[in-house]
Order: sequence, then structure tokens, then C-alpha cells
Amino acid sequence: MSTSDKVAVHTEAAPAPLPVFSQGVRKGGLLQVSGQGSVDPVTNSFVGEGDVRVQTRRVLDNIRAILEAGGSGVEDVIMFRVYLTDRGDFAAMNEVYAEFVGEHVPSGVLPSRTTVFAELPLPQMLVEIDALAVSS
Repeated sequence: MSTSDKVAVHTEAAPAPLPVFSQGVRKGGLLQVSGQGSVDPVTNSFVGEGDVRVQTRRVLDNIRAILEAGGSGVEDVIMFRVYLTDRGDFAAMNEVYAEFVGEHVPSGVLPSRTTVFAELPLPQMLVEIDALAVSS
């Protein structure tokens, strides 16, 4: 694959995307993971309805699976974008996020992050996160 090739990344270890986008796209050393909801890839159902902690962990596990399928890992992430539906969920999401990043970023060089409060596509979604990774 040349550095100019654009390749869709797909794994059964994360939920199937809608037909209008890819789970992730790699081009050169960049890997962009599409926004993930808290869908369990085995059951194809949302988990943690009403529980932002459970949803956040599922979302991050989905992202990790796509990163790994694309030849990267959480250590390679330079930016996470977090979308929350409720400001009151920020502390709980942030706690789970911090645990996850602590587990998967052994270098200690934390990714950049933006958190936005927004309405998400489905009412059961409390959190959606996407990631941008760079690797050689």
C-alpha cells in the first residue's frame, strides 16, 4: 500500500457501520475512526441504557477494536472527540475515559481531546466518541 492509498478499515470486533460511512479510514499514516456509540458488536444492541459509564467504556472498546484492525492502537491516538448529550454526565464519562487511557497509553503522553455537548442521532445514545490516530 502506498502512502497515498485510502483504505476502509473494518472489523467484526466493533459494530457494523451504516452503509454511508466506514468504521475507519486509513490514508498514509493517518487512521480516522468514525464516531462510535455503545453498540455491542456481538448482539448489535445498545448497552448501558441510561448509564454513561457503561456506554463510555463500550464506545472506547469499539474504538480500540477499529484502531487495532487498522494497524494502530490507543497509544497512536492524537485526538479524541467526545460528544455528550448531558453536561451532568461529564464527570462520569471523564472518569471512565481516564481509566481507559491510563490502561492503553503506556507512554503517558495523553491524546488531545475535545468534548462537545450535543444532541446525538438516537435517544439512547448518551455519548459518542471518534478518534484520529497517527502511526508509521
